[in-house]
Amino acid sequence: MSAISEITWAWEPPQTEFNSFFEQAPVGLAQCRLSGQVIATNPALQRILHLPLQTREEPNLVDLIAVRDSREAEQELLSLLAGKRDTVQFAGNADITNNASLRWTLWRVPARNGEAGSVLAMVEEIRRSPEVQERLQQAARLESLGRLAAGVAHDFNNLLTAILGYADLLLDGLPTLSPLRPDLEEIRKAANRAGALTRQLLAFSRKQVLEMRVLDLNELVADMDKMLRRLLGEDIDVLTKLDPALGAVRADAGQLEQVIVNLAVNARDAMPDGGRLTIETRNTELDDSYVREHVPVQPGRYVMLAVSDTGTGMSAETMSHVFEPFFTTKEPGKGTGLGLATVYGIVKQSGGYVWCYSERGEGGGTTFKVYLPRVDAPVDQLPARVPLPRTPGSETILLVEDEASLRALTRRLLERHGYMVLEAGSADAALALAREHVGPIHLLLADVVLPGASGPTLADELLSRCADLKVLFMSGYTEDAIVHRGVLAPNTAFINKPFSAEGLAAKVREVLDGS
Repeated sequence: MSAISEITWAWEPPQTEFNSFFEQAPVGLAQCRLSGQVIATNPALQRILHLPLQTREEPNLVDLIAVRDSREAEQELLSLLAGKRDTVQFAGNADITNNASLRWTLWRVPARNGEAGSVLAMVEEIRRSPEVQERLQQAARLESLGRLAAGVAHDFNNLLTAILGYADLLLDGLPTLSPLRPDLEEIRKAANRAGALTRQLLAFSRKQVLEMRVLDLNELVADMDKMLRRLLGEDIDVLTKLDPALGAVRADAGQLEQVIVNLAVNARDAMPDGGRLTIETRNTELDDSYVREHVPVQPGRYVMLAVSDTGTGMSAETMSHVFEPFFTTKEPGKGTGLGLATVYGIVKQSGGYVWCYSERGEGGGTTFKVYLPRVDAPVDQLPARVPLPRTPGSETILLVEDEASLRALTRRLLERHGYMVLEAGSADAALALAREHVGPIHLLLADVVLPGASGPTLADELLSRCADLKVLFMSGYTEDAIVHRGVLAPNTAFINKPFSAEGLAAKVREVLDGS
């Protein structure tokens, strides 16, 4: 049963003199609180959204539109109600894989009642062209693939952490000339390659942990210039057209570099006999007329990054699958098909959009345009990377991990670096250990997802007893407990699975030292 069918409506007309217009208006109208709760809807809106006549009192607007990503929809609707956006649009209250039942709606706020703390939302149904409907189907496919990829990556990361960790333990215990060392090195290399694949899957599914900063995209592109020229080779000319008045964006610098590298490598592969790669930046504003044909873009101020090549271009069929994971036109063994899927996920998780334009044939070429929201804020200075000293540990660490084999491995890795380790498989067991332990606990190292209470909930409980406790979370998957849409909460220490023995030791030392 859908969320819509479970709601029961209660009609409370607005002001008496307004009631007639509200009832008879040909457009959908909803009287809403600024919190998003619905006070009343008119018959036109009930027809547009296929709402039942009787529902519970004051449902939330997000329940009405029934979109797939309700958290993102809620933020957009609250921005609209608060006057921070002029319009928002949704493909909601329908199965978006089915063209016949798809209903796109455009939401505006033409009237506000400041004293009552409510607004009048106006809703119009949008008719989409067949081309746009096809794009919506493609978006639905990508969403479904993203959920599948995230689940696979999450489980696989735990296995890879164990493989890498035990390989490190064995290598540390082997003589330099041992005949077993080359085999173990190969196991470690294979696990690292598999870890890179899972990171790409998480990027595609928008489950990476991002460290967001205000960035100058021009500076980022300029810093990558030499590296890109070496990567592409001498037979490809690199041309940059950077807008000197370019606005700032809020994004993860490392992830944006990955976007540019992946687009550049894709362009290089499209020009086997050489050609020209052009990287362009400029400010742009996307209006209602643009967004109607570029679903699901929202109108607003953006910074555009365009990467163009002079290759042979792509067919319409290829373009319809270009962002799908493992889709590739290359020969077997020449690519994973995850490069453009990674680009798609990083851009979407950064709040932006990416579009592909291409013409098949000699000199047709391909252009990828990335749109990131423009921000009015000073550019952040990136912290300098200072190598950490290899200081042996002596502190006490409370390790909380529900998977027994991974918990045993992590304990061994920490004890090899001198730490005293208390281990628990759940939040309740960890609290009991903390109560019984005589002496200080310096660091909580906890998985985000635990049986019963989560890692962050456990951390809050322990911090209420010991404010000096340091906390480091670990996970192979982002969770809303410490991130919002994959963005790491401020002042939160985090290490991604899979991690190596050296990587874990360095991160633990960094957190303990307060770096």
